[in-house]
Amino acid sequence: MPAELEFSAEDLAQLRFAVSPMWQLGTGFRLLRTGAAHPVHRSWLDQVRPRVAAAGLDAGWLAELVPATGYCPDFLNPAPAGPAPALVEELDRIRATPAAVVRRELDHLAHHHGRLGPRLRTLYADPGARLARVAEEIEAFWEVAIGPYWARIRAVLDADVFHRARQVAEYGPGRLLNELHPAMSWAQGTLRLVRRRHTLERGTAGQGLLLIPSVFKGPGLSTRVSLPDPPQLAYRARGTGTLWERRPVRGGEAVAAVLGRSRTRLLTELDSPASTTDLARRTGISAAAVSQHLIALRSAGLVSAHRAGRSVLYARTAVADSVLAAADSALHAAADPA
Repeated sequence: MPAELEFSAEDLAQLRFAVSPMWQLGTGFRLLRTGAAHPVHRSWLDQVRPRVAAAGLDAGWLAELVPATGYCPDFLNPAPAGPAPALVEELDRIRATPAAVVRRELDHLAHHHGRLGPRLRTLYADPGARLARVAEEIEAFWEVAIGPYWARIRAVLDADVFHRARQVAEYGPGRLLNELHPAMSWAQGTLRLVRRRHTLERGTAGQGLLLIPSVFKGPGLSTRVSLPDPPQLAYRARGTGTLWERRPVRGGEAVAAVLGRSRTRLLTELDSPASTTDLARRTGISAAAVSQHLIALRSAGLVSAHRAGRSVLYARTAVADSVLAAADSALHAAADPA
């Protein structure tokens, strides 16, 4: 029997989308844990896996909290209060999880996956102190694996939400819920999830529905049900298949006239995150000069920096992508004034 969630007019009025950093981080870590080469995420896995291992993040708190499959503690995915919370906001919510909730969900984890590991036993004994350690490791994993790619990931997530929101505006929420995923169907005010093993009802699920796209999600749906929060439903974002495609930069000449050739060259090289040493090797610019240029680009909001062990990874920001895209558009318009 499929799980069924009934909707009142008030529940429909509270249906919303959110872009959640923790939903990306948790599903990304799970993908790393499987150890398989993924047809879409292979390039990301190849870049990130050595960094995660070098930092010891493949055998820490997250390794015990996030199994390769099945149940993951719900406190790692607090319901986003707004459409796009920052990671720091979600970490504040995780640190503030009541001890009774942490212990109940760790009991659930042990029931599904066997006895708790050594770190989780200390978390069970003293959630207030140990949640701070968990949050520190989450931040470290973010800096190594998600943060340097966030501008690219966020663009896919935002595009998905825009598409779905337009679908709601043009055809109503019923059509959205009917077409979001093959495992979902909507009829007569009721949402049916055909592969959910447990019951799903308003008495235990809270009001509304929170839809969360993720680029690292597998083909199935993930749900989080924890009163008083609205039920969360995470799904694979549309456009994920193009996430890691190399983005051609055609507006470089125009941008170089403003930023200079060296800084523009560095921006084009940062299609994938890289360290100062990597950039110096690729471009032939001295490491000292690369460092100076990166400081200037970071001050202008065109580059972000992320600590990865003893080195720092630099990444092109959404602002830089917009500048390069605008220059490309201007060149096309000048070439074809009609």
